[in-house]
Amino acid sequence: MPEHPPRPLPTPERDDDARTPLAPGASPEAFLARLERLAARLLSVPSARAVLLDDAPASPDGVDGSGGPDGAAAAPPGGPAAVVARLGEPLAVADARADVRLRGLDEVAAGGLRAYLGVPLRGPGGRVVGGLCVYDARGRAWAPDDVAALADLAAAAVAELELSALAVDYAADRVRWRLAVTAGGVGSFDWDLRTGTLLWDDQLHALFGLEPGTFGGTIEAFSACLHPDDRPRVQAALQEAVDGVTRYAAEYRAVHPDGTVRWVKAQGLTLPGPDGTAERVLGAAYDTTAERDADARIARVLETMSTAFFLLDDAWRFTYVNAEAERLLGRSRAELLGEVVWDVFPSALGSLFEQHYRGAVAAGEPRSFEAYYPPPLDAWYDVRAFPGPDGLSVYFHDVTGRRRAEEQRVLARTAADAATRRLAVLATVSDDLSSTLDTEYAVGRLARHLVRELGSWCLVTLWDEEHRLRDIAGWHAEPHLRPAVARYARVRLGALAPGSYLHRALRSGELVVVPDATERISVLLSGEARDVLRSLAPRAAYAVPMRARGRTVGAITLFLDDDQPDLTDDDVALLVQLADRAGVALDNAQLYQGQRRMAETLQRALLTAPAQPPDVDLAVRYVPAAAAAQVGGDWYDAFVQPDGSTVLVIGDVMGHDRHAAAAMSQVRTLLRGIGATTGGTPAQMLAALDTTMERLRVDAMASAVVLRVEQTAGDRAAGRTTLRWTNAGHLPPLLVAPDGTVRELRTEPELVLGVTADVTRTDGEVTVPRGSTVLLFTDGLVERRGEQLQDGLDRLAELVARLVPEARRRAGDHAVLDAAYLADAVLSRGTAGDAPDDDIALLVAHLALQGGTHEGEGPGPEVDGGPRTDV
Repeated sequence: MPEHPPRPLPTPERDDDARTPLAPGASPEAFLARLERLAARLLSVPSARAVLLDDAPASPDGVDGSGGPDGAAAAPPGGPAAVVARLGEPLAVADARADVRLRGLDEVAAGGLRAYLGVPLRGPGGRVVGGLCVYDARGRAWAPDDVAALADLAAAAVAELELSALAVDYAADRVRWRLAVTAGGVGSFDWDLRTGTLLWDDQLHALFGLEPGTFGGTIEAFSACLHPDDRPRVQAALQEAVDGVTRYAAEYRAVHPDGTVRWVKAQGLTLPGPDGTAERVLGAAYDTTAERDADARIARVLETMSTAFFLLDDAWRFTYVNAEAERLLGRSRAELLGEVVWDVFPSALGSLFEQHYRGAVAAGEPRSFEAYYPPPLDAWYDVRAFPGPDGLSVYFHDVTGRRRAEEQRVLARTAADAATRRLAVLATVSDDLSSTLDTEYAVGRLARHLVRELGSWCLVTLWDEEHRLRDIAGWHAEPHLRPAVARYARVRLGALAPGSYLHRALRSGELVVVPDATERISVLLSGEARDVLRSLAPRAAYAVPMRARGRTVGAITLFLDDDQPDLTDDDVALLVQLADRAGVALDNAQLYQGQRRMAETLQRALLTAPAQPPDVDLAVRYVPAAAAAQVGGDWYDAFVQPDGSTVLVIGDVMGHDRHAAAAMSQVRTLLRGIGATTGGTPAQMLAALDTTMERLRVDAMASAVVLRVEQTAGDRAAGRTTLRWTNAGHLPPLLVAPDGTVRELRTEPELVLGVTADVTRTDGEVTVPRGSTVLLFTDGLVERRGEQLQDGLDRLAELVARLVPEARRRAGDHAVLDAAYLADAVLSRGTAGDAPDDDIALLVAHLALQGGTHEGEGPGPEVDGGPRTDV
């Protein structure tokens, strides 16, 4: 890879982006510099780099992510552009500091490179011959259009300049370019205005294709060497310099005697005589043909871009316009070049165009915006304006189609009729019905939606399986009449005659319309209900049944007051649709509750009552998951071993079905039998359980914590207890010290049960004072979607720490803790009162102070033949 040292963006004289020849023997570095400037302006960033590869094999250090030998990111050789050249594919990074491929760059370390976008330069056959990148010291999210624009520029540049051949011969080209510069030379001239003699040196003769001494020596002879199209312009420039005794500058085509045409750039100075008038013009000239060729090539690159582009100088004159800009602006470049943008497009004055163009130049920062230009263009444009040393570069796209489509959508929304609003009501009600398990509450909200869109007031009635009627919701558009509607809902069902409109709708499953509702319904009512209805004075009523799966589950009664017209056919259709959806939701809720009750009953039947050992206040809880009929594998247990030690168990068989529940019952029973008969430590119990499950082919895997409460005579006298536990892939228990501090009981992580019997189980051990509390729980208590498990554990620990003082106050003694209250509070506040996504098993054991029941300490939770559960 040829050496291309870091450099700032080139800032040449204010002509064009390319002033260096790119033909064979010219300077590739000049082309790279111009390409960098063009890329920077195109992407509206301050920095760009380009590099060409040679035939030497590329080193992957710092590119493939391996870094240096110590693992640190190494600085990739060749600079930022070399990274994408080696990758061979586009690379867009919002923050290079976090990217292992880029963070080793010096530019990143210096703070000049943060946002990075690069594409490879590919030659014939797709071979990578170099790289082009842009970057910014600020973070930036690159859009797909940015990547596409930079790739287009890279492809056009490579195709035009045959960079693949240039990369192979780069070293030789570099030598030839230096020789060309050395041998290039500059010719000089001296024009004596008194005698008319024009003298050229030998180098100037060569520039015009003449042998030394053969030039005619007059201004006419000079004019004869110029291209006919350039003579008037050059003569005018000379005359202006002579008349004003000022500087002379011109670029023109010189026609050699053999017909060859070369571009020459001349500059001179007019010298005054004693009287102050021009007396002599001295100057120099040099060949700019190669630069002109490079300009043409760069121009062709711009012409191939799909983005419209023009360049404005400091006087707001057009100095370049590409073909796409001609098309979008509806003007040829002949009409635009040299003209002031405000004169050609007067409607831009005072608009966003002027505001952002002038703002970009004044602040020296790019501007991006969308703006509309009125007829004759009549179009919307997405514009990026980038100020630079050559003026203001403007890139833009016509986005009229997109904007017009957006306007049409806005107009369509604005002009939406009642049908659109009815569909919105339908969608809102459907969302209400499906977004909560409390379907009666959602159906109750239906009354509000109906009143808002269709009627004056409304009642929603539920018809249960025993054919009992219950008004579950009512609403009135007028707040002061809502109490009357609520009172009517309380008394009307008992006062309605069996042949009323409501009963007809329920029995027939058809809509019943009641005109003159106050009079016709009043005769069907008695007592207070009749009086309340007459105070509400509805003009009409519509009773529509709520149906689901061929049966009626309730009805909606919509009332209209005198100021409301009858419902249209579309309104009635919407009312029936809403009633049908509410009916299905109510029926689904009844099915769901039945299945959930069945699953809960089965789960509780599998969990026998835990032991209630002395000196341990023990509370257990089980909460089923929210999903209907999902029997879980969570379990708890507590039993006493032959030596009097109390064993506490929490576990979770993987799965949520009847198989998991059956496996849970097996595992729980096996563990209880092993622990109660062997008297082993927790680790020995789980090791024996592993072996037994393998021998009996129990097809289940489970996590579990077994914790044994041990106490020697010395411990009892000292008021302390030893906790010994083992953990088979389960969540760590929480230990609450008497002072209220909470910590996790952690051991080295061990394999879950049911994988293999060939596993070593170990015990953890800690001695704690009496008055401590242990919480064992399953993951349903702490897991939340999108949250790390440790965050859930931390949240639970913080909750327990807040609840401990409450549990002690509940017990009536600061040294005693009400385990049942703590269990209930943890479940209530830990789940925010909602049914959890996963079932929860919870065991709270408070190591009570010994020597009898402490004053103010209750006997513990009542079990009543089975574990206490919350649903």
